[in-house]
Amino acid sequence: MRLYVGNFVYTTTELELKELFAAQGSVDNVRIIHDQFTRQSKCFGYVKMLTKKGGEKAVDSLHGKIFNDNRLVVKKARRI
Repeated sequence: MRLYVGNFVYTTTELELKELFAAQGSVDNVRIIHDQFTRQSKCFGYVKMLTKKGGEKAVDSLHGKIFNDNRLVVKKARRI
């Protein structure tokens, strides 16, 4: 299950997000989106959970949670 994660601070690393989501279930991969010119984080990204159950648990547990002084937005990612 692919999740959208937003509203984290620009210094957040993929490893930090992976560790946060790993408590909810097995994480396949994490990708933070960066500006193509400055290479600075755009403060959102995607986490792919191995199971739907783990993804749903992550949304329920982490959406609205304070992480590094910001309230996270976690929801199921839309497919394009």
